[in-house]
Amino acid sequence: MMSNKMILTGFEPFGDSDVNPSIIACRSFDDKVINDFRVKVFEIPLSFYEIKGSIERIMTKELPSAIVCTGQSPRPVISLERIAINIADIKKSAYNCGTKPVDLKLEVVGQDGYFTKLPIKLINKNLERNKIPSEISNSAGTFGCNQIFYHLMHYINVSNLNIPAGFLHIPSMPEQVIGKKLPSMSIETTIKGIEIVIKTIIEIIEKDKQV
Repeated sequence: MMSNKMILTGFEPFGDSDVNPSIIACRSFDDKVINDFRVKVFEIPLSFYEIKGSIERIMTKELPSAIVCTGQSPRPVISLERIAINIADIKKSAYNCGTKPVDLKLEVVGQDGYFTKLPIKLINKNLERNKIPSEISNSAGTFGCNQIFYHLMHYINVSNLNIPAGFLHIPSMPEQVIGKKLPSMSIETTIKGIEIVIKTIIEIIEKDKQV
């Protein structure tokens, strides 16, 4: 039985940064109750061999009504990812564990791709209505963000779960891009965006209950 619980996940810092806006933004909601839904937040290690087990343990133990995984990207907007693909392929960087997979299937018997179960068009509309830059993205990449997205959707598919679930990329924080000429978004704006995502998902769940 699913609970009135929403899960948020964010990644640990990686690369040359000692912070990650995904987990910082998500943590602001930990243990909060929003429209009768309690939010629980988990930090995911950016380790190739730990991501699958981490997300499966969370799903098995928490039995959430919805789950949104998040990660950092160099994009200037909140990106609502449409599809996760069954591949890990790292060229320029590496996982924190040093792993650098090339053309590696994430699930040997998994589908080539899984579509999100989040209402991304409605979320995008609500974000833009609240003056928060956003987009629907057709590529979550082939690094850790796509990996957790894929393992999550594979788990949901094989478990025959019908819950809102998916992934969104959030921009870097301003302090992370000083001297790099890269886009950023204030953590306050990101937090506001995630709150809109949460409330939009809850709205959909409540509507479905009335059908």
